[in-house]
Amino acid sequence: MSNESYGRLIKDGLWSNNQALVALLGLCPLLAVTNSAVNGIGLGLATAAVLTLSNATVSLIRNWVRPEVRLPVFVIVIASFVTAVELSMNAWFHELYKILGIFIPLIVTNCAIIGRAEAFASKNTLGRSIVDGLAMGIGFTLVLATLGSLRELVGQGTLFDQADLMFGPAAAGLTMSVGAGYKGMLLAILPPGAFLGLGFLIALKNVIDQRQAAAAEKAPATEATAQPSAG
Repeated sequence: MSNESYGRLIKDGLWSNNQALVALLGLCPLLAVTNSAVNGIGLGLATAAVLTLSNATVSLIRNWVRPEVRLPVFVIVIASFVTAVELSMNAWFHELYKILGIFIPLIVTNCAIIGRAEAFASKNTLGRSIVDGLAMGIGFTLVLATLGSLRELVGQGTLFDQADLMFGPAAAGLTMSVGAGYKGMLLAILPPGAFLGLGFLIALKNVIDQRQAAAAEKAPATEATAQPSAG
């Protein structure tokens, strides 16, 4: 498979077909846990791990699973990896595990994961499925981290608060603050703030896409105008 094809998969996962900003899948955990950057990164990485591993497994078994039972089989595969990730987080990131709570096992119901298993991994090779899972998972994680950072900064005036829960005691110094005088905006860390923040990110992406499309349309016209002059 060409590098261009893999590049396209990566671009789709990170930007063009981002599951949170374009497909609008996985919004329940995205909106619920992103009241801080660390929470968003933690759940995002857990989701990315499940997505990549389930994509790889579905691709490997795709020729052995009958069409009539493919969805139950895919759900069992995803649930197995979610259980493994949940137990791992409970063992090594226990405090963060307690904060994320029910949203870790609920990764099983994330439509982005079952959607990629059904629409992509079940029809493509192992390499392409792994790249797709990584790209989609990282794209989802970036949205969670960005939204969590935005809400934490506006709502509490801090950034990477409690980073030690994920990165260890040495990361306690990563916490940044806008100052003790900042009172914070409560709306940002409440559920309405999650909807407003996500809407802002989607609008920003749409503006960037529109400007890129306009620039792409303008470039051929500019080249066509310049050619007669060069002759």
